Amino acid sequence: MNKYQFMRILESSLERLPSNERFDILQDFEEHFTIGLEEGKTEEQIVQSLGSPYQIVKEILATHHLEKVQTKATTGNIFRAVWAVIGLGFFNLVIVLGPFIAIAGVIVAGWAVGISFIASPLLVLVNTAIFPGTFEYFDLFFSMVLCGIGLFISIGMFFATRGITNGFIRYLKFNARIVKGGLKHE
Repeated sequence: MNKYQFMRILESSLERLPSNERFDILQDFEEHFTIGLEEGKTEEQIVQSLGSPYQIVKEILATHHLEKVQTKATTGNIFRAVWAVIGLGFFNLVIVLGPFIAIAGVIVAGWAVGISFIASPLLVLVNTAIFPGTFEYFDLFFSMVLCGIGLFISIGMFFATRGITNGFIRYLKFNARIVKGGLKHE
């Protein structure tokens, strides 16, 4: 593979990035080729030393999505970061996707419990409207207790969701660093 082929693959694969970032990345690789040619290397040797352009793109996209999710942790950004890190290697399918599914399940379950407890007095009133003969004060009292517990659960889930999301983002970054070449002390 020569410089032209390498740069074409790189450029076409980085189309999803903003143009200024794409331009900077391509300029960096142009510099690699310029320096390598000045040192007397051939284009093929430079390409071989840089590695696969497809793997380079996967690493760049994973880094981009991790930086994006760190600045704005929306659900879409988190999903894109998870898939980008999984794309770094097949091993990540198990190491990243498993914990992600488990954490997402816990968060969804916590919110579902909190919201359903909060809605329980409303459900008692709906039940009374449909079946008037079944009303009991105990049901109303117990549903109000559940509503209070649901408020506490929802408040706790707000902070837990934020903390778990930040922790999972750190885990993704840690995993991406390992896949890219091990842990380096910074």
